[in-house]
Amino acid sequence: MDVLIIGGGLAGLAASLDLRQRGYRVMLVERKRYPFHKVCGEYVSQEVVPYLHRLGASPEPLGPATITRLQVSAPGGALLSAPLALGGFGISRYRLDHYLAELAQARGVAVEQGATVTTVTYDLAADQHHATLADGRVLTARLVLGTYGKRANLDRQLQRPFFQQRSPYLGVKYHLRLPGHPRDLISLHNFADGYAGFSAIEEDKLCFCYLTTRRNLKAHGTIAGLEAQVLMRNPHLRAILTSAEQLYPQPEVINEISFAPKSCVEDHVLLCGDAAGLITPLCGNGMAMALHGAYLAAGHAHRFLQGHIHRAALEAAYTHSWQQQFGARLRVGRLVQRLFGQPRLSDWVIGGLRHWPGAVQALVARTHGQPF
Repeated sequence: MDVLIIGGGLAGLAASLDLRQRGYRVMLVERKRYPFHKVCGEYVSQEVVPYLHRLGASPEPLGPATITRLQVSAPGGALLSAPLALGGFGISRYRLDHYLAELAQARGVAVEQGATVTTVTYDLAADQHHATLADGRVLTARLVLGTYGKRANLDRQLQRPFFQQRSPYLGVKYHLRLPGHPRDLISLHNFADGYAGFSAIEEDKLCFCYLTTRRNLKAHGTIAGLEAQVLMRNPHLRAILTSAEQLYPQPEVINEISFAPKSCVEDHVLLCGDAAGLITPLCGNGMAMALHGAYLAAGHAHRFLQGHIHRAALEAAYTHSWQQQFGARLRVGRLVQRLFGQPRLSDWVIGGLRHWPGAVQALVARTHGQPF
């Protein structure tokens, strides 16, 4: 095959559609079966819409929520409001990923569900990759894209530095229903050692997703205890959690979320999406970054597969493009994360920013890209 894509999230699915549209033989391997939920804020910047239209994958048929306003609250309740100049839309990963996977299959991408890639090796003499699946099959491809998300066993095999270090962070996500809640608003609410995002998705549903630490959870025993004793100290979170209906009995939870810098090429595998770099949830827009990363990877892959550049030039060009597009966003995200999650500091920062709207717009702009 021409391209093997490991991981069927947004980056992998968009790259598969893009490369198949260019005429390549593409296989995508996803360890789960669609549709399924993921821990994700489920807000997407409008910057991705032109690209989705070019892929023939417009989100409009899914009925996304249109989001144009931002609110940020401190643990004590101080509230900052701002318009979103570019805006975005809200759609669940359950629906969007399934939609893209069905489009990919219909257009000739070989989508292998319920399968796990255990190892990937590069054959220098043949200038190609061999990937071994958990069932023993071996796949050969001219190029491999790693789009498998925040953390996977392949990171261990590739000996990536971030994988060797414990991360204190965990993420929790619910879908809720709260009649009367504005559907054009994304709100970010701070609490001790964490922050939560809340915004509309398709139908009358809302996504509620938060990041905190294992220490915070351990101190309160259970997720319910953590929410009651910590999150609800923020009056805005208390209003949401005491009034909203939970739409499934257990939340989605993910551990060991690392915001440490990552490389976007490992052992000749091009990485994109969260596998290449993770922006803090407080800044949002990880879904748009995944789609934009797919666009970059597919464009450089095309030049390589056409024989216009060799592998070393491919990897150098992709690394340069990735850093140019996302490096500053990730640095701003890490900076913003340090300003929030601490009650006193959050109160002070939000209190100051309320009187400095230009700074708020600048921060938002630095965590969003331009339409592509």
